[in-house]
Order: sequence, then structure tokens, then C-alpha cells
Amino acid sequence: MPMSIQRLGAAALAASMLFVGVDASAQNTQKPPAQPRPQQQQQPAQQPQQQQGPLRVDLQPTQGEWTKVCGKDPAANKEICYTTRDFGTAADQPPVLALAVYDVKGDDQRIVRLLLPVALLLRPGFRFSVDKGATQEGGFEICFPNGCFAEAKVKGTSIDQMKKGTIMNVAVKNQANNEVTFALPLAGFAKAFDGAAIDPKVLEDQQKRLEQELQKRAEEQRKQLESQQSATPPK
Repeated sequence: MPMSIQRLGAAALAASMLFVGVDASAQNTQKPPAQPRPQQQQQPAQQPQQQQGPLRVDLQPTQGEWTKVCGKDPAANKEICYTTRDFGTAADQPPVLALAVYDVKGDDQRIVRLLLPVALLLRPGFRFSVDKGATQEGGFEICFPNGCFAEAKVKGTSIDQMKKGTIMNVAVKNQANNEVTFALPLAGFAKAFDGAAIDPKVLEDQQKRLEQELQKRAEEQRKQLESQQSATPPK
């Protein structure tokens, strides 16, 4: 099931959520506005049977490496680090999902936070597992017009599994109540999680370059589409 969202700047948004308390779920009292569903409006009761059932989306990193960022929570007076990466359907395409793992110094509890596309069922939340390991559950926290945050609280043993694992499977439900599983490669996660944090200025420069590259690709695609439309003879 191909999906895309306008890039939110996943690492920048994760940074803006860095000092949000773990009880932020209390803010999620409203569902996002309903999204248009033209295909289902045209043939609501005649969808082919083969489109029903579980779907799998294999994602690729759209960032060169995992990024680790650290800061201090002034309220708790503790250092918080998060290790994050964006993923898309192809390395040269805009991201459709972002993963960030938060580590509070001195706490065994970690937070796995996801930035997911809109047009998903907020209930029953999401499920995730590493390779063929045990399944864990999480819930949606807050939605924006072009993406929703979801998170789960986990123990250090879950992070150890991520360090040793190869694929993280994230299962959600779409509007048709079909299960969609996003498969995220975990290569390089352990090195980044245990390594040194990136300099904030370096991170800012990386984000600017990535935004410029995405804008350039979008403009090239727009021009290509206009060229194809102008070359098509009128009927």
C-alpha cells in the first residue's frame, strides 16, 4: 500500500517533542479531520477481494545514517538523548515514517516514538516487534495535518533486541481496517544509540541540505509532469 506524507522534518519535530512529558497522551482527545477517499467513493462496495487482508511495506532509510541528539530536560533536570532515522519507500523518495528511541539518563524505561502517516485508525494503536520476537503495543499521542506521533514505553531489554535485530515490524490499521506492516531496517542503530551525540549545528546543516534536495526533486517531478501533459495530444 504506497503512502506518502509531506515531509515534516522528522528529526526537527522529534527535537521539538524532546521535552514533552510521557503523559502527553492526555492531549489526544480529538481525531484528525477525515481525509478524502475518492477511490472508495467511486466503488464503495466493489473493491476487489484480493486487496483485502494484511499488507506489508518494506521501507528504506532516506537518511544516510542514524542520528543521535542529546539535550537537558529543565523540568526533570535530566539528560535526554534520542536516536532517530527517517524511512521511505525508496532511498530517493520523501520519508513516510520516522523512528526515534528516547533514552533518559538514569532510567531503565525508554520511549519508542514513531511519526506515522495520516489516514490510519487511531485505535487500537500500533504493534511492533523485532525480527520474530515478542510483539509489543503502543498508542497514538497527537496528530498534525500531515502526520501522527505514536509511542510506546519499553524496557532496556527491548532496546537490546533492537541493537541485535535486523528488522523492526510496525503494524497499524488503515481506513479499510486492513493491517499494514511497515518493515524498518535496523542496521547501524546500535552504533548510533551507544555512540556520541551529533553537534546541533551539524544536524541543522544536514536538515537544511535534505530539505533543499527534497524541494529540488519535487520541482523536477513537477516540470516532468507538466512536460508529459503538454506532449499529450488532446482527445
